[in-house]
Amino acid sequence: MRLIADSGSTKVDWRAIHSDGSVQKITTAGINPFFQTEEQIVYELQQHLLPDISASVNEIHFYGAGVSSPDQVKILQDCFRKVFPKARTNAYTDLLAAARALCGNKPGIAGILGTGANSCFYDGAQIVDNVPACGFILGDEGSGAVLGKKFVSDFLKRQLPADLNTIFSQKYNLTYGGVVERVYKQPFPNRYLATFSVFLNENRNHPYVDKLLRTSFEEYFVRNIMQYDYKKHQVNLVGSVAYHYRDILEDVARKLGIKIGHILKSPIDGLAEYHKSI
Repeated sequence: MRLIADSGSTKVDWRAIHSDGSVQKITTAGINPFFQTEEQIVYELQQHLLPDISASVNEIHFYGAGVSSPDQVKILQDCFRKVFPKARTNAYTDLLAAARALCGNKPGIAGILGTGANSCFYDGAQIVDNVPACGFILGDEGSGAVLGKKFVSDFLKRQLPADLNTIFSQKYNLTYGGVVERVYKQPFPNRYLATFSVFLNENRNHPYVDKLLRTSFEEYFVRNIMQYDYKKHQVNLVGSVAYHYRDILEDVARKLGIKIGHILKSPIDGLAEYHKSI
């Protein structure tokens, strides 16, 4: 059996490819070696993946956020060896997953807009240029985490319009101390902040929200996508934010002279097909 994984900060989509060609779907919580210890990753694999595996695993292809250096690759390989000792393990960036799923074997610009954000220029085989994402503190423009960060900051700083403030306060009942605890002291603050993208989507027609979304997506395009040859190549996007805000993204892109190609919610099925064919 081969395991193919696409891991964001929030969840991992797994595809188990059996010897007869059938494909099994599994979902677990996100795995990120940048934020998690080996013990935490192994626990997640043992408790929430292994029980659903019905055959011996001989090959693992893991694409994920946080797979950005040889050190992170080694952490993942060590974790997988503890759980699946007979399997050969390969780990790649989530950006390569996006590029392979979106562009196939053709050159193009590929981007991620989900809990986090990233982008690259892909030559049809490899990523050849990448503007650093920088994470939700220094970058990740347009991501769910940054949208949530901006919105919650405006809420705490009393910048929200009165009507929107009332709706938000009644729904979430947040306190300053509670937010600080979650953002600065608890694990995965990016996931926490990204949850507020749901509220933004529910209130997307409010002038404040519409402006926040458009400004954030323009920042994503200007600070990332427009650093590539965007006039020659289409921009292809994957991720929950790209998928749910497609209409606004396309409008912002059009005004900047950017052509949008494919937009996918997740790259996992394309990755499964890719690995079935090689």
